[in-house]
Amino acid sequence: MFIELSALALLFLPLLFFILDLSGDSKTGKCKLPKSYPIIGSLLALYKNHANKLAWYTELLQNSPSATFSMHHSFRHRFVVTANPAVVQHILKTNFPTYQKGPSSRQMLQELLGDGIFNADGDNWKFQRQLSSHEFNTKSLRKFVEMVVDTELNLRLIPILFKSSTDRTVLDFQDILQRFAFDNICKIGFGYDPEYLLPSLPQAKFAVAFDDAVKISSERFGYLRAVWKIKRALGIGSESRIWQVVSDVREFANTIIRQKKREMNETKTLESHDLLSRFLSSGLSDEKFVTDIVISFILAGRDTTSAALTWFFWLIANHPHVESEILKEIEEKSETGDGYDEAKEMVYLHAALCESMRLYPPVPIDSKEAVNDDVLPDGTKVKKGMAVGYHVYAMGRMEQIWGKDCAEFRPDRWLERDVAADKRRFVAKDQYSYPVFQAGPRVCLGKEMAFLQMKRVVVGVLKRFKVVPEKRENGLEPEFVAYLTAKMKGGFPVTVVERA
Repeated sequence: MFIELSALALLFLPLLFFILDLSGDSKTGKCKLPKSYPIIGSLLALYKNHANKLAWYTELLQNSPSATFSMHHSFRHRFVVTANPAVVQHILKTNFPTYQKGPSSRQMLQELLGDGIFNADGDNWKFQRQLSSHEFNTKSLRKFVEMVVDTELNLRLIPILFKSSTDRTVLDFQDILQRFAFDNICKIGFGYDPEYLLPSLPQAKFAVAFDDAVKISSERFGYLRAVWKIKRALGIGSESRIWQVVSDVREFANTIIRQKKREMNETKTLESHDLLSRFLSSGLSDEKFVTDIVISFILAGRDTTSAALTWFFWLIANHPHVESEILKEIEEKSETGDGYDEAKEMVYLHAALCESMRLYPPVPIDSKEAVNDDVLPDGTKVKKGMAVGYHVYAMGRMEQIWGKDCAEFRPDRWLERDVAADKRRFVAKDQYSYPVFQAGPRVCLGKEMAFLQMKRVVVGVLKRFKVVPEKRENGLEPEFVAYLTAKMKGGFPVTVVERA
C-alpha cells in the first residue's frame, strides 16, 4: 500500500508544480542556472522546461563560460551537460573507461535494445564492434552502393516520386525516407528484404511498433526518471504498452534470424557476407542476444540517415542557392558513371550534408555514466554514478566553435579553395567539436556508409525532381523532436515536381 501511495504522489507531482507555479527562476532571459530547492533540487524548472528541453539546455550552455553546467536534479542526484569540445574529448576518448553507458541507461533501454551494441559496455561491446567492423570496409561499401542503395533508389524510390509528381499528390517524405533506409539496412545487414518501400506504401505492424517502442523508451529519460518504473510496475500510461510493442519488434527480428539460419543450414557455407551471417557464424547460439543485435542495427540504419535526409531536404528547399550549387556539382560529376566514385567526389554535397547535421543532428544528445569519480578539463567535479551528457544539438549552435554566423545554414564553412588544383576542398571539423557520429573508440562504424547512402539519394532525387515542402500552419518552421533519434514532428509533407 505504501508503495502504491508513493507512486501516486510522484505521478501527481506535475500538478503540484503547476499549482505552486514556482518556476519563475527557470526562465531563460539571462539563462542562469535554475534555483535549486532542498530535496527536490531543480525539479521544478526541469518540469516547466521539459517540453522545450533542447532549446533550454542550448541557451544554458551558450551562456555558460565553460560551455558546461552541472545541475541538481533531486535528492542527491546531479547531472552534467556539456558543449565544450575539450570535455567531449575527455569523456569520449581521454578517459573513455570511466564513461560508459552505465546501468541506469541500460535499464531504461533494456526491453528494446537488450544487450545490443548501442546498449552494451565492456567485453560485450568490444565483441560486437569487432565483428561488425568487417562489414564496413571499402569492398562492402562499394557493394552497398551498387547492389543495395542504387537498386532501392531506381526500382522503388524514384518510381514512387514520379507517380506522386504525375498525380500531384502530397507525400510524407519523412515516412518515405524511413522506408527507404529500413529496406537498405535489412538488405545490407541481414540479407533480408522487408519490401517496405513499395508503391502501395504498406502499413507494417513492425514499423508502427518500432516507433512506439523508441518513443516510450525515450520518454524514460525525462525529468522524473523514477516515474517510469512506477508506471511500469502499475501497468499505467505508456508503460502499459511497452511489452506489446517490443514483442512485435522482437517477433519481426526473430523472423529475420530464423530465415537466415535456414539459408545457412541449406547452403552449409557462408555465401552471404552480411552482418547477421557473420554473427551467426561466430558461434552465437543465444537467440535473444542475436535479436538484440538486429534491433540495434535497425535503429541505427533506419532512423539516423532518414532523419538527416529529412532535415537536409527541408533546408535546401529553403536555401535555393545551395540547391543550385548541388545541382551544378551533380551535373559536373555525373559524367564519371561510377556511383561509388561519383558520390565520394562531391565535396559541396558532402559539405551541405555536414552543415545540415550540424544544425539538426540525428542524435541530438548522448549521455554517459561515470563509473568512477572524475574531474572534467573545465574543473567540473563528477561523482561516481553521475550522468554526463554531451549536447550535439547545442554544439552546432556555439559561437566559439562555429563563429557568429553559427545559426546560418552555410555549407561553404566546410570548404576552402585548393589553388594548385583549382577546385574546392572539403575541410573536416575535428570530431570532438562535431560529434555527430560520436568520437573516440565508439565512433560510428557506419559513418562512411551513411554518407554514401545519403549522397546517392540526394543525387538520384534532385537530378529528376524538386522537393517542395507544404506550407505549415501560421508559416511556422517544423518542430525538431528528440527521441533516441531526431524526428520532424508531424512528418514532412511535400509535393514533388519533375524537373524539365
